[in-house]
Amino acid sequence: MKKYFLLLAAVVLMVLLAACTDSSPTSSDDENQDSTEEESEPDEKEEKEKEKVEEESKEPEQPFKPVEPSEDAEPIKESLSEKELEQMPEAQAQGGDPERSIPVGETLSAGADDESDGPLKDHRLVAFYGTPESENMGILGTMEPDEYMEKLKEQTQAYSDADPERPAVPTIELITTMAQNEPGPEGNYVRKTSDENIEEYVELAEEHDALVMLDVQLGTDSVMNQVKSIEKWLKHPHVHLAIDTEFHVGEGETPGEDLGQVDGAEVQEAVEYVSELTEENNLPDKFVFVHQFTDAALTNKEAIEPTDNVQVALNYDGWGNSDAKHSLYRKFVRDEPNQYGGFKIFYDKDEPVMKPEDVLKMDPNPAIINYQ
Repeated sequence: MKKYFLLLAAVVLMVLLAACTDSSPTSSDDENQDSTEEESEPDEKEEKEKEKVEEESKEPEQPFKPVEPSEDAEPIKESLSEKELEQMPEAQAQGGDPERSIPVGETLSAGADDESDGPLKDHRLVAFYGTPESENMGILGTMEPDEYMEKLKEQTQAYSDADPERPAVPTIELITTMAQNEPGPEGNYVRKTSDENIEEYVELAEEHDALVMLDVQLGTDSVMNQVKSIEKWLKHPHVHLAIDTEFHVGEGETPGEDLGQVDGAEVQEAVEYVSELTEENNLPDKFVFVHQFTDAALTNKEAIEPTDNVQVALNYDGWGNSDAKHSLYRKFVRDEPNQYGGFKIFYDKDEPVMKPEDVLKMDPNPAIINYQ
């Protein structure tokens, strides 16, 4: 949509040129013939220019392919109980429970718009979190890339089957700057994942028609410094941005010991930066994924706004009892809505580990489910 104006301008120019050509005076049959021969070449040139502008004006296509639902998969609504159906918004006018903000299966927060063609508009993302440089920071570091992708696709299939109307896309959430408890050579309490490892997982995503979120943990560095450090990867059609707010600490503090904090204005600066990068490089529309563990970890949330080519998803990032996680997801995502919601599941810390069918009944429906 961002290039329609260029296309319109090109069409207007073609019409004006054609009008000028039609109004050219002629004085004899020979002159008419000569004029026709002379004008044929410019006409061909104009047509080629028009085709070129139209080609450049096309929205770049998203590079991913969702995992197709099984043939016997049924829409999530068909598995709901009578009570759950009563809680849907369309039932509220008839005396149903007004608890839900949007219907089951929908992901766009109540009152929000999405003017982009980003991945979250018609799909759900299922991600495995971590880094190949540590076995203690998520599932990604516990297995080789091929096995990792196989397991990721299995988990993604479960969500496509649970809600075939919104097929799921396998997504790699790769930690690219890891928070450390020592200052390190640059004094910012982070260590960057090697370019070789980043390249390996970007190529893995491309090979499997998947997506990548590059996660920055910040330390004492600024959001924008960390985002700019991975700019070359953000220019890749498969790559998107994730910001881990809890690891952003002040001078004299230590990540992991002191709870970090990010101001929404800093997140918005990153959103606009990614938006400009997307526009300037004619990339498919992107998203920014923002982790939130507590109230204090993300302040000034009202400053965060999506653009017409960058979607925003706020992710509840806590672990533990499922009832408590439900409550905090409602607090941080439903009651403080932005555009889309995300929900993290910990395989070894949650009690119990929620099934896809249960996750998809949450309000609003998470657009991104990431596993650690």
